[in-house]
Amino acid sequence: MKYYTRTIFFTLLLSAALFTPAFAQGYHIEATIRGIKDSSLIIGHYNRSNTLFVPKDTARADANGKMVFEGKTDLPGGLYVVLFPGNARWIELVYSGKETSFSFETDTTDIIGQMKITGSAENELFYAYQKELKKRTKEIESLKNIKTADAQAGIRTAQENFRNYRSKLMNEHGKTFTAQLLQMSSDPEVPAAPKLPNGKTDSVWVFNYYKAHYWDAFDFSDPRILNTPFLEPKLDRYIKNLVAQTPDSLIKDADMLVKKASANKDVKSVVVFYITNQYENPKTVGTEAVWVHMANKYYLSGEMGVSEEVRKRIAEKVNTLKDVLVNKPFPALSLVDPSGKKVSVQAVQANYTVLFFYSPTCGHCKEASPLLKAFYDKNKANGVKVMAISTEHNMEEWKSFVTTYHLEELINGFDALNQIDFYRKFDVVTTPTIYILDKSKKIIARKMPVEQLEDFLNYYQNKVAQKL
Repeated sequence: MKYYTRTIFFTLLLSAALFTPAFAQGYHIEATIRGIKDSSLIIGHYNRSNTLFVPKDTARADANGKMVFEGKTDLPGGLYVVLFPGNARWIELVYSGKETSFSFETDTTDIIGQMKITGSAENELFYAYQKELKKRTKEIESLKNIKTADAQAGIRTAQENFRNYRSKLMNEHGKTFTAQLLQMSSDPEVPAAPKLPNGKTDSVWVFNYYKAHYWDAFDFSDPRILNTPFLEPKLDRYIKNLVAQTPDSLIKDADMLVKKASANKDVKSVVVFYITNQYENPKTVGTEAVWVHMANKYYLSGEMGVSEEVRKRIAEKVNTLKDVLVNKPFPALSLVDPSGKKVSVQAVQANYTVLFFYSPTCGHCKEASPLLKAFYDKNKANGVKVMAISTEHNMEEWKSFVTTYHLEELINGFDALNQIDFYRKFDVVTTPTIYILDKSKKIIARKMPVEQLEDFLNYYQNKVAQKL
């Protein structure tokens, strides 16, 4: 595969723009962890997902497992982790930003069961919840393999007891950061759904209710949610599982999410970045239009602050993509064939035209060419034509590639005048790059792997037939 070295470094953009305020009152966290001695431990917080960790301080445990994390500048609120040596085990702590001095002690043999908190009501609540959850889970585990009515009733009782405990905790402590964390980690509860005339549950109602209440537990005005493991996984699940994967639907929900996140500039930065990043190189065919929308509306408009260099790169990519998105007519492209005769995309008479942009020296292109030839041979009788287009300008290598891979029956194109920038004009970032056009030369798919051509065309033709 040949790569062209032009990319948008959105990760650098985000890290430069994101700022979480801190208060200069400092922090002091004493810990005693029996089973740890003469070792260094790290404290830090999650950062938007459970795979991102931001270290904030280190402390060394003495021979009795005692250590102190402290600093003169306050830590940002969030869900924190104390990492053990080797990073294989850890202790979670709630840091609200208000309780800046507290202590805890526990034992490595039973971190949750032995946990004792002093000076932090948030962590007392957090570990009371963890202990209750552990207790009920143990009850259920002891009964789940016993196939008796009493055992099954015991499981239901344990589940009901925990639900009642959780409900009571939320009612009595709903304004705490701990309660907010527990709510964010859970799905919205869906009430009993109405029945359809046939007596079955209305699954559409269930879906709509679930989607409408998906973000109820998130206070987007609170920057502490950025320092928890919940925001990005929730965004990922919402966008990929609850929104139709079409540009119109995705753009509508993306704008809705940005509006919610606008309650806090840092949260907004993360949400805009995350959605934009997902659709720069999307897995779903045709959804690059979401990236173009996000780039235009939030970055090029000046709403999201970026450097002039980044703005220029975004503008260049938008300028390329806007003309080669799904449902757009493919731009004019004229080339010459091996005999020197002019060939153009717009002149191809076919029900479907496959454009195969390749480099004659590209290994992946060599692997894909026999598959492309087999696809053409199988589908040419159905009005499918293939134009194979060299992105390089060595005529001998091009002609050799055509004969070596038996592509003579395809329409072969070459830029004899060396005038076409395939990257800028047609978004050929890697080779091979494939576009599929309909009879009117409208783009119906782009960046399609050659192995998926047949399946896509079958799907598309069935979809078109259903609309007739």
